[in-house]
Amino acid sequence: MHHRPAEPAGADVDYTFAQVEVRKAFVDYAGNCGNCSSSVGPFAIDEGLVPARDGETIVRIHNTNTKKLIVAHVPVAHGEAAVGGDFELAGVAGLGARIALDFVEPGGAGTGRLLPTGHARDVIAGVEVSCVDATNAVVFVRARDLGLTGTETPQAVDGDHDLSARLEKLRVEAAARMGMAESAAVPKIAFVAPAADYTALDGVCYGARDFDVLGRAISMGNCHRAFPLTVAMCLAVAARIPGTVVNECLPTIAANPIRLGHPSGTLPIAAHVTTRGGEPKAETVTVYRTARRLMEGFVRVP
Repeated sequence: MHHRPAEPAGADVDYTFAQVEVRKAFVDYAGNCGNCSSSVGPFAIDEGLVPARDGETIVRIHNTNTKKLIVAHVPVAHGEAAVGGDFELAGVAGLGARIALDFVEPGGAGTGRLLPTGHARDVIAGVEVSCVDATNAVVFVRARDLGLTGTETPQAVDGDHDLSARLEKLRVEAAARMGMAESAAVPKIAFVAPAADYTALDGVCYGARDFDVLGRAISMGNCHRAFPLTVAMCLAVAARIPGTVVNECLPTIAANPIRLGHPSGTLPIAAHVTTRGGEPKAETVTVYRTARRLMEGFVRVP
């Protein structure tokens, strides 16, 4: 991350995300990471790249991977990014100061089109899927079409090798249909289902009324213990597009933000989608995070 006259005009900082593959020596720059995006604003303020304004400081971030603008609303106290607060995130220990991240015009981050195939639904490898590209490209499939309920634990998903192989085959075929280069990082794949009672990894029981849609996401070959933030944002956008397999899961009247039920609990995500020239257009998607500095030091790169 660095400070310069960033593109697009009006951005305060440039930010580049690198995904290090788990199984081989490869660094992927194809997509962005929502959780890492949430740390950029506080870092920029604390490092003096952006002037601190007590109360709330707005940091306009240009993500170079997706060439998109992210507007971070960062709580600030005594000239530094605030850490303490009363916001709780499922899957994250403790409470923190709430950071709101607005992803501006997130559609087409990886492919240039919100619906890369031109359709809200396609049949790929004999299964109906929705290919949507907002903040990151994602392939959505119905849980029931995979013989699942959507309430499965990550361990159960990872333990089913036939399912993992089928999901990867589906992901790779969908990537080709979306016109994307072969990558282990993107597109992601997720399966969804209408809200139903389930037990989270910490033993807390969630009722179908506590959230709007169930989701489980695969990232780098493993079922995520919560839900990758960019995938959650894409899901929120897909939920607002008529005809997608995500949209059909929602109750008749779904609030904004929608509430996603994932293995570690629930997550609110707000999306604003309009129609232009008969095509859906994602205006913004907003998520809420916490961030704190864990460590600092020097890495000596030859």
